[in-house]
Amino acid sequence: MTPAALPFSETSFTLALGLLLLAPLAIAGVALMNAGLGRSRSAVQSLLGNLVVIATAVIAFALVGWAFAAGTPPDHVFYMSGKPWNWAGTGHLFLRGLDSEPAHVQLTFLFEMFSVALAVLIPWGSGADRLRLPAGAAIAAAFGAVLFPLVAHWIWGGGWLAQLGTNFSLGSGALDVAGAASVHALGGLCALAVVWIAGPRKGKFPHEGLSTAMPGHNIVYVLFGCLVTLVGWLAWNMAGSLLWLDAPPSALVVTAVNTVLSASAALVATFSVTRIRFGKPDASMCANGWLAGLVTSTACAGVVSPPVSILAGLVAGIVTPLLVELFELALSIDDPSGAITVHGAAGLWGLAVAGIFAPRPGQFLAQLILISTLLGLMLPLVYLIFWLMNRVLAFRVDPDGERLGMDLHELGGNAYPEFVVHRDESYR
Repeated sequence: MTPAALPFSETSFTLALGLLLLAPLAIAGVALMNAGLGRSRSAVQSLLGNLVVIATAVIAFALVGWAFAAGTPPDHVFYMSGKPWNWAGTGHLFLRGLDSEPAHVQLTFLFEMFSVALAVLIPWGSGADRLRLPAGAAIAAAFGAVLFPLVAHWIWGGGWLAQLGTNFSLGSGALDVAGAASVHALGGLCALAVVWIAGPRKGKFPHEGLSTAMPGHNIVYVLFGCLVTLVGWLAWNMAGSLLWLDAPPSALVVTAVNTVLSASAALVATFSVTRIRFGKPDASMCANGWLAGLVTSTACAGVVSPPVSILAGLVAGIVTPLLVELFELALSIDDPSGAITVHGAAGLWGLAVAGIFAPRPGQFLAQLILISTLLGLMLPLVYLIFWLMNRVLAFRVDPDGERLGMDLHELGGNAYPEFVVHRDESYR
């Protein structure tokens, strides 16, 4: 799946550019959700950290990563069994020559730059309340320079996953219309690696098999963030359809409808599941369900029908609260934002939906290869890189810093100085 071979018409270029300029609203919404789901004594560090990791990641991508992500021949290729395996781009470092590239290449860079900015918020949210700002910046730099460019090239830059269609007649190759794999699934796997390495927050698991509830400090931020993300997601999915599916403008209405239906069905499902399980619906979990539905839509909104979008959202909404609970209680994974489930698992589910229901022979097998690559290749690679980085630059704040709160420890002041935002006795 590569950018359109023919130059964009002026209408398509203007439409795609306008949509991409709305896409950062999705980034803003996720940032609000990260802050609201964390603790009050880490609110400023969370929001400032969102800006820091975004800035670091996009600079790393612009200076280095785009050279590997770009799909401008000749790329780095090796041959096996008589088939070419395109594994990395050979673009220019430091964005040299971008201003002279065709319109669709410039739009591709803008799309991928925003994708990097959104993706790095995922591990940052999972590491809330204990992940240091310098560590977050280092993770973002590695993601923007190496991790994201590789996956983006394999799928969007004409790499070996995109070539599964031409080399092995597997549908259209790996389908990832708006970043379910390269943004959300990869970001969720990075979040999992961060949580494994940093460990749980102090007091989260006091005894084996037990978990202490640490609710987010501002559910209003979280729910408002859900509304903001919807606008950005609509723009993101429609821009992705223009860029990667070469969809005509007339097809974008169905893409937008599918996006809303997937999120709505997921919210209804999570609302129902939490009400049945707990007697009352859980607001923060409903927000996670809504976001899981949006993430699912990034893979399939442009290639399936509205009824399938509803089905995909319902499954995502049912699974989200159950999987969050499983990760926490059975595996002792402390993920304040729920990003491992919401982005990682829902992204993988969306990729499967695109393969099951896309009307292309062999597409499901291509999607399974994509999912297997993320789990079997990228997860170990991500963990190895982060483990080595942690040996040099510790991810986790020291115990005294966690007791005081990330705001006071790293920034010298609290978000809410007129209130008591922590109790020391919980750390004894």
